[in-house]
Amino acid sequence: MQNNPIRIGTRESQLAVWQADLVKQLLEDNGHAAELVFIKSEGDIDLVTPLYAMGVQGVFTRSLDAALLNNRIDIAVHSMKDVPVQLPQGIVQAAVLERASYKDVLVVNGKWGIGGEDLLTTPHSPLTIGTSSIRRKAQWLNHYPGTVVENLRGNINTRLKKVEESNWHGAIFAAAGLERINVRPENSVDLDWMLPAPAQGAIMVVARTDDDKVLDAFTPINHHDTAIAVKVERDFLSALMGGCSTPISALAQVTPDGILFQGNIISPDGLKKVAVEKTFSKEEANEAGTLAGQYVLEHGGREIVTAFKNAK
Repeated sequence: MQNNPIRIGTRESQLAVWQADLVKQLLEDNGHAAELVFIKSEGDIDLVTPLYAMGVQGVFTRSLDAALLNNRIDIAVHSMKDVPVQLPQGIVQAAVLERASYKDVLVVNGKWGIGGEDLLTTPHSPLTIGTSSIRRKAQWLNHYPGTVVENLRGNINTRLKKVEESNWHGAIFAAAGLERINVRPENSVDLDWMLPAPAQGAIMVVARTDDDKVLDAFTPINHHDTAIAVKVERDFLSALMGGCSTPISALAQVTPDGILFQGNIISPDGLKKVAVEKTFSKEEANEAGTLAGQYVLEHGGREIVTAFKNAK
């Protein structure tokens, strides 16, 4: 066991602490002492501005990364979908934990007295749905044109309360977040047609590039198949020149036959969509996401990317 505990940097939200506690337990199970260090992020402080208007690239990770580089902490624990595809100089991926659910779910406002399936199959004019995610907004409008989409920010419990107090029909959440802290309402439904954000449901641990002791401690904790899948998804995001505030979705699933990949980019108004679905061999894993991204760019995706960036 190490003389000094590994200092785990985390945001203060219930979900972030749950994730950090999981990492702490995994370290302790492998013979390493560990302790939590709480760091506030810009994304936690500003709960009004839509994420895509905040220059959201790294908005939930910058403060932790700065603390890591300043040696206030030894590792940072992130929801991997929040992590920019390009890590800061001096920081490296130490481990990716086994993925939980990658799905998005619709939490229905109980005021309407109906379940999620009924809400989606019964005509309403128009639906009003809450989300701060441009990706979720674009996919929802592509699937349900005419929906009014309202901005919804805050931690999970804050967002659930806002939905309950609103007159909206419901709001979209990540299943993993709701389920990890046991707050998924009964009145919710999986959106099986909605592709997730790249790396949604995965937890990423980062450390300083030169901290060999810490990096060695995470070698047995890294989940190989999850690491492969999220790399493909993030390579797709990178190929489309996107960050976590862009309407880009991706899902890679490692199977006995290879890697099944699905991805798309949709204009924020939901009107234009370019998608790809392809099975790659495991030997193609290092280039699968890039190849899929190039396909999308060449088949109309470039125009959506350009229009989105010009509109920001």
